Amino acid sequence: MPLEAADIGRDESLRAANRDAAAIAAAAAPDAADAAGRFLAYIKSERRLSAHTLRMYAYGLRLFFDYLKGHLGKPARLKTLSALTVADIRGFLASRTRDGAAIATVRMELSALRAFYRFLAKREGVDNPAIGAVRTPKADARLPRPLARADAKDLIDEAGAPQDWTGMRDQTLFLLLYGAGLRISEALALRWADAPLAETLAVIGKGRKTRMVPILPVIREMSATYKTACPYGLEDDDPLFFSKTGKPLSPRLAQQTMQALRSGLGLPDSATPHALRHSFATHLLAAGGDLRAIQELLGHASLAATQRYTKVEADSMLKTYAQAHPRGK
Repeated sequence: MPLEAADIGRDESLRAANRDAAAIAAAAAPDAADAAGRFLAYIKSERRLSAHTLRMYAYGLRLFFDYLKGHLGKPARLKTLSALTVADIRGFLASRTRDGAAIATVRMELSALRAFYRFLAKREGVDNPAIGAVRTPKADARLPRPLARADAKDLIDEAGAPQDWTGMRDQTLFLLLYGAGLRISEALALRWADAPLAETLAVIGKGRKTRMVPILPVIREMSATYKTACPYGLEDDDPLFFSKTGKPLSPRLAQQTMQALRSGLGLPDSATPHALRHSFATHLLAAGGDLRAIQELLGHASLAATQRYTKVEADSMLKTYAQAHPRGK
């Protein structure tokens, strides 16, 4: 992401956090509002959390104090916060769900409350064990959203359309995601010395666990072509993938490239770099691949994570059946 864009996004988040802090002062009693202000200053200056996280936490606290004001009939004081019950806190979370907040958002807001209460216990002498007894809402079990085979092919072909080294770079990168099942972070961690890629590649994944991944001939050939054309890269430990300015290619830039590609091809927002990895697994499974082997290729610690793709494939088969069968319409 360009520095200017990053600065704009950070400044916007900080302004939003300041607005929410002011709103807290209007909804809470002075002692509670002051404590909330000290907490936000703490996570910004001492914890050094991102501006986006600060904004989310400030917004969550604002909603919490707004809820308490209506729930209790008066602004909450510090003494009030120490006396809240599990039912009170659950009531706030339930109100957010009724308002249409996604489970991920509600989980973030509960995380903000827990961090706030830890701060209160440590710095303000206000302790309430009820916050620890509130269970985190269960996350939605979302299935992977792979691309159709034709769409994956079109994306990779389109990535290589620019007849220069950047097109070769993008095509090599996306081939690694779709043809080898790499995560974007794993592909961008490759070094200059790794190319031209060999028949197998040692990939360091989550938990620093190393797995061996076979590399298709087309990926090996493309990596060699790209390396020859790339104007950067001298030392073995240099990154394999560079931006136009000679800096290491960032995940954000890869995502922006994918966004432009899917827009041009009319594909949905779910067509992301990670969707190519999902497509790798789903298409292997559809072709008769062994689930355990796919687990090893993906670097999943648990087979349950890989089994999600069986559900994806089953849903796909049912849709095909419903469309093709004479009685399906």
